[in-house]
Amino acid sequence: MNVLFIGRFQPIHFGHMEVVKEFISKSQSFTLVIGSAQESHTMRNPFTAGERFGMIKKALADENIAKVDIVPIVDVNRYSVWVSHVESFIPPFDTVISNNPLTRQLFAERGYNVIEPKMYDRSRYSGEEIRRRIIENESWQDLVPKSVVRIIEAIEGTERIRACSMKVAGELNE
Repeated sequence: MNVLFIGRFQPIHFGHMEVVKEFISKSQSFTLVIGSAQESHTMRNPFTAGERFGMIKKALADENIAKVDIVPIVDVNRYSVWVSHVESFIPPFDTVISNNPLTRQLFAERGYNVIEPKMYDRSRYSGEEIRRRIIENESWQDLVPKSVVRIIEAIEGTERIRACSMKVAGELNE
């Protein structure tokens, strides 16, 4: 099985890590796709593709997981060509892992084996929940690998997320 795991990883968290651990031992090759690579500095996508790449690489290294290719891919915003767009950047694969219903549908329509992974404590392990906790000054550090905490702190990511939330709040009040 040659696996493609697609997500935005904003940021990578322990739920993502469990999916990697579950499928990496079953795969000949494992490629992790950083989706929406062109997006950053927004509430939904606060981190750049490079920052996410670094977080993922360190989180995998901390778990001694070495056989993962990491590929950032920008959105093309045309569903009819998106699968072809992804295929043009990735070594051959036959299985796609994603929690996004549209992603699963598009790859299934092209004949790929598509897996919706088990959600690991989804109420805690989601990028949205982590970002919400950061905004609300609640504890979030226990939801991501320690190396990810260090990177977010080093790039002043909590301040960025709070600034993005203030921008959104300001736009809503206009």
